[in-house]
Amino acid sequence: MNKRQRISIAVVIVTGIFLGGLILIWNKAPSPDTPHEVHDEAAATGAHEDHETSNHPATERRAGQEPGKGPRGGKLFIKDGFGVEVTIFEKGVPPQLRLYLYENRKPLPPTAGKVTVTLSRLGAPAQIFNFKPEADYLLGDQVVEEPHSFDMAIAAEHDGETFRWGYSQVEARVAMPEEMLKSNGIEIHTAGPATLKLTLKLPGEIVFDEHTIVQVVPRLPGIVDAVNRHHGQHVQKGEVLAVIESMMLADLRSQLFAARKRLGLARITFEREKQLWEEKISAKQDYLTARQALVEAEIASDLALSKLCTLGVRPEAIYQERDLSRYEIQAPIPGLITAKAIAQGQTLKEDTAIFTIADVSTVWAQITVYAKDLDVLKIGQKAKVKATAIDVEGEGEISYISALVGAATRTATARIILDNKDGRWRPGMFVTAELVAEEIQVPVAVSVNAIQTLNDWSVVFGRYGEHFEARPLKLGHSDGKMVEVLSGLSAGEQYATGNSFIIKSELGKAGASHDH
Repeated sequence: MNKRQRISIAVVIVTGIFLGGLILIWNKAPSPDTPHEVHDEAAATGAHEDHETSNHPATERRAGQEPGKGPRGGKLFIKDGFGVEVTIFEKGVPPQLRLYLYENRKPLPPTAGKVTVTLSRLGAPAQIFNFKPEADYLLGDQVVEEPHSFDMAIAAEHDGETFRWGYSQVEARVAMPEEMLKSNGIEIHTAGPATLKLTLKLPGEIVFDEHTIVQVVPRLPGIVDAVNRHHGQHVQKGEVLAVIESMMLADLRSQLFAARKRLGLARITFEREKQLWEEKISAKQDYLTARQALVEAEIASDLALSKLCTLGVRPEAIYQERDLSRYEIQAPIPGLITAKAIAQGQTLKEDTAIFTIADVSTVWAQITVYAKDLDVLKIGQKAKVKATAIDVEGEGEISYISALVGAATRTATARIILDNKDGRWRPGMFVTAELVAEEIQVPVAVSVNAIQTLNDWSVVFGRYGEHFEARPLKLGHSDGKMVEVLSGLSAGEQYATGNSFIIKSELGKAGASHDH
């Protein structure tokens, strides 16, 4: 091998060693755009890896500097060798900002710089985050509220220099112009103060009004000739329920007829004696005797008539009846026949209960009241009553609260009077009574029908210009119509109600929801 060949071989070897060293150095330097080993490290630390983009295709990037991905799985902003990686950590804690500092891609201690992050959201004041050193990162002093839809402004100071970055993202937001709102029937309300009427719901049952139940008895002994009305039928006052043949009635009618004839004779005698006395033909004593006989005849006639009227015999029918023993048993009140104990040919005593009639123009809702709720109820208190099986509801007043609590059930009983002229309420129906237990004033409330569920959040969709954006809420008391908002929406903010589920479906179509 000559000298020239040896030199060529040496040059090739040296060049190979140099190139190999460059490759090794290049591979050791971490690239912000290379996801190699980022997923494992982010999972180990619990960081919300690329919260807004990589694992959340439903989130849209907006205008601003496009960050890379940092070693912790967050967004890495770099300028002049200095870098800030922004992560949202939410493993076991409310979402918090954690920042990591780098210089020339090498980690810096958290004390090496001062950073401020400002988040601007729709319809809310800017949220400024300050940070303090914690382990190997800077920890934000506030919670990053959902949804993570905001404009982010980062200001950092390091070695006397100031660095600024910006980034925007959208989550759980959808555009919907006014004409689309009208076509979909979506209404816009404004959150604000409200009076919530907290209700107490108690079980119960519809029963007859005991004050309107009447037992019908013949009041005369006799034999049943006809039965005109039966169990379950409605009757009017004075309607004939049954007819009996009564010898006692025939005797009473005979006494009346005899008394009326004696009365007529006494009246004629009195008129004659009066005329004779006035003409000085007869003595005054005869006139006085005739007058006394007339008075006694009137008394006897009135007494016989009163006995028949007491038995329910109509005066106009007394002289029309050819059969003196025929007795019509009439309904004393209008109502429903709830019981019947009479049959044709039966022999009845005067005190036998043959019909039970209940006036159902009013009924009671008999309510079960638990001992702990007794203080809420008051006589005269309004209550709404709803049937459990059918669509019937009404309003009434509490008329009675029992003074005793049952030893076995530990409950008391209350009654609510319900108007039932239209016959909607039927005894035996199960009902639920709603009473206002308390009225409270709340500073912010929204309509119950505006609440939607989105990714385990209870949300309303706030209206901001032509956009709707989900607002996760912390809710408080509710009266079934309005619900108290403890956090998530401020008084004066507009929100969607009435068909707000359409907005949720539009979010699904646009892929604009948060995906945990």
